[in-house]
Amino acid sequence: MQLHISPSMRSIKISSNNGFTNLMKIKVAARHISYRTLFHTILILAFLLPFVFILTALVTLEGANKCSSLDCLGRRLGPRFLGRVDDSGKLVKDFYKILNQVITEEIPEGLKLPDSFSQLVSELKNNQYDAKNVAFSLRAMMEKLEREIRESKFSELTNKHFAASSIPKGLYCLSLRLIEEYSTNAYARRQLPPPELLHVLSNSSYRHFVLSTDNILAASVVVSSVVQSSVEPEKVVFHVITDKKTYAGMHAWFALNPVAPVIVEVKGVHQFDWLTRENVPVLEAVESHDVVRNYYHGNHIVGANLSDTSPQTFASKLQARSPKYISLLNHLRIYLPELFPDLDKVVFLDDDVVIQRDLSPLWEINLQGKVNGAIETCKGEDEWVMSKHFKTYFNFSHPLIAKYLDPDECAWAYGMNILDLRAWRKTNIRETYHFWLRENLKSNLTMWKLGTLPPALIAFRGYVHPIDPSWHMLGLGYQSKTKIKNVKRAAVIHYNGQAKPWLEIGFEHLRPFWTKYVNYTNEFVRSCNILQW
Repeated sequence: MQLHISPSMRSIKISSNNGFTNLMKIKVAARHISYRTLFHTILILAFLLPFVFILTALVTLEGANKCSSLDCLGRRLGPRFLGRVDDSGKLVKDFYKILNQVITEEIPEGLKLPDSFSQLVSELKNNQYDAKNVAFSLRAMMEKLEREIRESKFSELTNKHFAASSIPKGLYCLSLRLIEEYSTNAYARRQLPPPELLHVLSNSSYRHFVLSTDNILAASVVVSSVVQSSVEPEKVVFHVITDKKTYAGMHAWFALNPVAPVIVEVKGVHQFDWLTRENVPVLEAVESHDVVRNYYHGNHIVGANLSDTSPQTFASKLQARSPKYISLLNHLRIYLPELFPDLDKVVFLDDDVVIQRDLSPLWEINLQGKVNGAIETCKGEDEWVMSKHFKTYFNFSHPLIAKYLDPDECAWAYGMNILDLRAWRKTNIRETYHFWLRENLKSNLTMWKLGTLPPALIAFRGYVHPIDPSWHMLGLGYQSKTKIKNVKRAAVIHYNGQAKPWLEIGFEHLRPFWTKYVNYTNEFVRSCNILQW
């Protein structure tokens, strides 16, 4: 830094040694100034100016664009008094240009990536990298991290799918123990219901519930929740339908654990005379078709193009491939008018629901000539759960689907449905259901996803009466953000989705609404270590 005083003593000029001149120039007025005053002025300037330049350098290095303290404000104003401006914004713009440039370029082969950001900073300090190489390193690190996160997410979804499809050890044990009890204990084989109550099974003045399941513990929860929530349990009849392998265990459970005054009937699909191959040829074909078996039982990962698939879409495809969807138990509801020829109206329940309020008013709902009373799922507070239209389920690139269906048509839900069997018998719903199953089979299962609901959406078109959404709350098996206050208000809560409450992957804050109906004091429950979470 140099200080120049003109011979006339009328001006003082300060310049730097690096080529920048005229950093400060002071003109002295023409009037008389004492040498003492001038000397003091020069002395003060000579003392302060080095600090001004040091603070200017600090601001440049720190890139301090936002300052609130007086000290920082002073450091920022210093350069401006000297005629300079903060150029950190220009540095950011220059670096943005470099980053934008490397987006479209190939990452150099052999580029060695640091394992962490701190290692990158360390290498920048020790090596002479240019800005472009730094940008390439940052891009490569981000892409690697994105791949690892994506692979981890797909792995999590796959593991969750297998966890949801498998049978927990405790439930398997419970079924085996009860089958053994059925074979050795005559009381476990007693007739359900007893002979004197058989007449109520076809009496339409009672409120009839139908439950189709092979999960004994889940069935016990559904029945118990209905018993505890009913105002008139003595008017309730339960028809529990299961498969042949589960029948003995299911029968033993309800024989050994009566829920009087509710009347319970347990039947296996093999005990219905109407369910023959002649009456359900399509389902027989579905279960035996090689393409179908490979679709539901094959490897769900091999051949899948995960690079163009979002995790949410992948999860939906996995759920659609659950083997339960080709089980007769999941198609059974389409045959209710034939299975219960003497009944006029029933409520069909899935095994992953809990009843929290008396459902007797359902029988008073006027379905206005329709067959199926169900909640619509295209509108509601939860935009994820209640945003289902036909385009959610169907493949509208298929010509048949595009020709006959509207993608924006509102969908409805299975799980809790009030069904007018008398009106149903006057329709061709079953035939329509079978027709679309055949077409989907011919198309190698490319017309829809998510199991048994899509063909029902078509078969029941024009026969659905929307009921109040408060009757049936969905999503407790996949919406972790379900609001507890809404759960408490709902008449029926539905754990549809993979996170069933009897699985370890169930949501902890939603599980208590289900476990409150499990009898943990039961000897079979305790011996199979089905413990309360």
